[in-house]
Amino acid sequence: MSSSPVLSYSISQRAVHWLTVLLVLFNFISGSVFEGLKEVRAAGGTPTPDMLLPAQLHAFSGIAILVLLITRLCLRYFQGAPEVPADEPPFFQLVAKLVHGGLYLMLILMPVSGMAKMYGGIDLAGFIHAGPFKLAILVLIALHVAGALVHQFYWKTDVLRRMTRG
Repeated sequence: MSSSPVLSYSISQRAVHWLTVLLVLFNFISGSVFEGLKEVRAAGGTPTPDMLLPAQLHAFSGIAILVLLITRLCLRYFQGAPEVPADEPPFFQLVAKLVHGGLYLMLILMPVSGMAKMYGGIDLAGFIHAGPFKLAILVLIALHVAGALVHQFYWKTDVLRRMTRG
């Protein structure tokens, strides 16, 4: 763990963050393929390899997100993270911690529940994955982005720069 004050996220931390963003975005877009698979199976058909490829990429991307999250947590432990801006109100510091914690939790639960459905055939896991968990992560992402924008344009802090340019 780093003992000196950290002023910005490292290049590796930023790369992991933005790669995670891209994979999460990909998974939200590619998740719609499962509706088509359900329809084919409900009609007694067999999905074609072309139909299965996006589903497999969605699953592999979810596993990659989980690996990236573990990497991100290790990087945070060993490299540290910048301090919260001193003038940020305590209530918003708490909200930021809760949102970050919620995002980390959902970035674990989403891939695990997806794997439980895809590889374990657990229908309840699939329902939770595509329903409440999806809604929860969307809300958390919206709060995270809103927080970054408030820091940038209202409080005029360097929070956004720390995760973009360093």
